Amino acid sequence: MGKPTGFIEYLRELPSELQPDSRIGNWDEFHLPMPEEKLQTQAARCMDCGTPFCHTGTMLKGMASGCPINNLIPEWNDLIYRGRWREALDRLHKTNNFPEFTGRVCPAPCEGSCVLGIHNPPVTIKNIECSIIDKGWEEGWVEPEPPTKRTGKKVAIIGSGPAGLCAAAQLNKAGHWITVFEREDRPGGLLMYGIPNMKLDKKQVVQRRLDQLEQEGVKFICNTEVGKDFPTENLLKEFDAVVLCTGATKPRDLPIEGRDLKGIHFAMDFLTANTKALLDNSKNGNFISAEGKDVVIIGGGDTGTDCVGTSLRHGCKTLAQLEIMPQPPLERAPDNPWPEWPKIYRMDYGQEEAAAKFGADPRSYLTTATKFEGDEKGHVKAVHTVTIEWQKNEQGRFIPSPVPGTEKVIPAQLVLLAMGFLGPEQPLLDALGLERNARSNIKADYGKYATSIPGVFAAGDCRRGQSLVVWAFNEGRGAARECDRYLMGSTDLPG
Repeated sequence: MGKPTGFIEYLRELPSELQPDSRIGNWDEFHLPMPEEKLQTQAARCMDCGTPFCHTGTMLKGMASGCPINNLIPEWNDLIYRGRWREALDRLHKTNNFPEFTGRVCPAPCEGSCVLGIHNPPVTIKNIECSIIDKGWEEGWVEPEPPTKRTGKKVAIIGSGPAGLCAAAQLNKAGHWITVFEREDRPGGLLMYGIPNMKLDKKQVVQRRLDQLEQEGVKFICNTEVGKDFPTENLLKEFDAVVLCTGATKPRDLPIEGRDLKGIHFAMDFLTANTKALLDNSKNGNFISAEGKDVVIIGGGDTGTDCVGTSLRHGCKTLAQLEIMPQPPLERAPDNPWPEWPKIYRMDYGQEEAAAKFGADPRSYLTTATKFEGDEKGHVKAVHTVTIEWQKNEQGRFIPSPVPGTEKVIPAQLVLLAMGFLGPEQPLLDALGLERNARSNIKADYGKYATSIPGVFAAGDCRRGQSLVVWAFNEGRGAARECDRYLMGSTDLPG
């Protein structure tokens, strides 16, 4: 694919970005567009590799290898190299309903399994994907495409995050009437409120897709929590099928001494309130502010990084991030071979910005909090930490063990808990009487998505647990296919 010798002739090149110390002054996206000729050069690096692992979408050692939605990556790389952008967009939309979302926030497991990556830096797949769809919008190629006929079937989708939106888009294409229930004041779920604006612009990127779905016939009902504002028992009375896409929104807590002090918040509460205030142009302080504070973020991953970037934009005084896991190696370890996702040391955008402002990566590895210390007013003022080492217990499981003499005290007036999620919230699942697995997720087989109640399907994090946006796309599309099969006896929807 692409130019036969392109991978030999051209080096990997990413688009320019605004400098970290300048971009933290606003909430705008900071990636700059790459000229078309450079994008064609980057697409030319795609090898005629025979077996393109980039779009295999498999799980290796619990992590994605290749694209979970099986994007036709070599095909649209070849088309971009030849300047055939409109055809590349058509190829992209065959497998991906919203490539502008994955092109911005996906960690790109496709690049981790790129064959060229065995011996050279991989193809810039993610940037090319994002550039294709952005050009599609600029040229007016992305237009509402309502179905030509309706089946008369009505489907309720609970949750408007990435899985819910993909399920809605696909089932609407099949001709069903789709109603999406969302408990927040705006649709979009994680895409709207869980990811900060500088990573994924809400008004320019997310909202235009929501508008398109509405123009195609999808109905969004916001400020409505099923089971509270809409009776659970009415779901199967008023709708022919239901798809649950509620996410895994129950955060992991840290029940140590001082947890009840003021100023300690879950990361998603911090991020959601900030984006709401930004979208509402609210300057009344109705959000959790890091301005002028010593901030400690406990936990890594994308959510921790987003807390870093948001705190910096608020104007925090200092910032520290605690990671209980060891620092990854600079290069693949022998037990992490291609095409597995490369578990190597990286600085994401938030850490880059913190290093620019404070002089170093804010993360402290193999470190955990042992106690929150408060002031006389009951507000957190410090976090007590200790270095740990991972040791096997009697059952052969690795557990963290404190290292004596490594205790520290870090000043903190704001602590953000970003330690992941334990599964979906349970009240709606209890009300429906759904079977769950040992991890409290909805019990539904992958590939079938059918729950213990006929006509009720589950997709995304509420079924598989906390995962990537692109896996939510995979499951939303798959659940739509199986829901359509249930309603019509057969289906033409792809997975």
